[in-house]
Amino acid sequence: MLYQLYETQRALMAPFSEFASASAKLYSHPLSPFSHTPMAQRVAAGFDLLHRLAKEYEKPAFGIHTVRVGGVDVAVQEKVAIEKPFCRLLRFKRFTDDHDVLVKMKTQPTVLVVAPLSGHHATLLRDTVRSLLQDHKVYITDWTDARMVPVEKGPFHLHDYVHYVQEFIRHIGPGVHVMSVCQPTVPVLAAVSLMASDGEFTPRTLTMMGGPIDARKSPTAVNNLAMNKSHSWFENNVIYRVPPNYPGAGRAVYPGFLQHTGFVAMNPDRHLSSHYDYFLDLIRGDGDSAEAHRQFYDEYNAVLDMPAEYYLDTIKVVFQDFALVNGTWRVKGRLVRPQDITGTALLTVEGELDDISGAGQTKAAHALCTGIPVEHQFHYDVPGAGHYGIFSGRRWREMVYPRVRDFIANFHGAHPGDVPRPIKMVEVPGAPHVPPGTPPRRRRTGTKTATRAAAASGRKTSPRRAQR
Repeated sequence: MLYQLYETQRALMAPFSEFASASAKLYSHPLSPFSHTPMAQRVAAGFDLLHRLAKEYEKPAFGIHTVRVGGVDVAVQEKVAIEKPFCRLLRFKRFTDDHDVLVKMKTQPTVLVVAPLSGHHATLLRDTVRSLLQDHKVYITDWTDARMVPVEKGPFHLHDYVHYVQEFIRHIGPGVHVMSVCQPTVPVLAAVSLMASDGEFTPRTLTMMGGPIDARKSPTAVNNLAMNKSHSWFENNVIYRVPPNYPGAGRAVYPGFLQHTGFVAMNPDRHLSSHYDYFLDLIRGDGDSAEAHRQFYDEYNAVLDMPAEYYLDTIKVVFQDFALVNGTWRVKGRLVRPQDITGTALLTVEGELDDISGAGQTKAAHALCTGIPVEHQFHYDVPGAGHYGIFSGRRWREMVYPRVRDFIANFHGAHPGDVPRPIKMVEVPGAPHVPPGTPPRRRRTGTKTATRAAAASGRKTSPRRAQR
């Protein structure tokens, strides 16, 4: 019933949103007789803000059409490698006529980025993909909004997630490097563990960033909610059926609008301040700051529904039973044994200020993967980075990515049992040394608006920087 009420409200608000958009254009158009007074500017800004507050936000596009490789701009085409009911495996294929660059690209490592299925679309990792494309062939999991999947396609459980990841790894083949961001660190570790137990090839490297491997360590507000409420509470209070106006009508889901409400509730004052600053920027004519706000919220407000089975499984397995770290997790009856992984190097990354996955939660993977030689295990704490900062924005590009790039390069030509050239824990050769606790370098933006827009998500990096 709640979902249906939300859809009714959305339908009623749509005409007002369009009216607000048209009114904003009327009062701001240069040829309009109303556009040359301060009052008209305020009215136009108010209507523009009203339009953005009332509009529906659809799934954004990756929008990556070119990338610079070896000093040359190469074209990028987005292709669907595998299409499953609940996920598409996307490949970002690069093209160039430059022979030297083409030869270089053919020898570069292949990276599978496993995006989170936790409310936002995979496009949240746009900056991650754009950086990786400079030095790698890149695939990414593009999870489907559950409300768009017909009921006859069946349910989607956490173990289905694990099997999807395994299928994608097998499709790409030996030599693949896997990167998981946030939520998928747990199912990715399970997928690779089961493949190792079966004697299959495993990825050359695993990069795990800001994920709840062991949610008991430094629990955050997100962890506490999942741990302190009973499983039945979640089932009775956050699970609803998709209304009839979608292909997935009747499917049980955790609705995206409820997730978005939770995101906003974590920092309501920051969102309010960000929207007010946007209003002021429109009045002042600060187009750059206003556009930064739009880009950030176009992504932040675009959410998807999660399959109820998958969501409830995750609550139980990851946040209540701690089945992975307790050694009790079974996927379709098979015990998950991370200690069976031997031929894969491991890098874990955590943000110093992460308020979603607390300190030590991702690093806990090292204690589980005892079969990996210690000289193949690495960890990096990112100074001054929040949750989003470890995979997007300046800290990702300048601090995290160089380490990830060099970590992958070190093990790209290695075979199981080989020991590449020595690497120190935390520091990776070729990456700039940043001692823990070093204050982040700041740049002037000309306005506080972009910074406040980013702060609405708990980040310390402005949305303008995060989108570049």
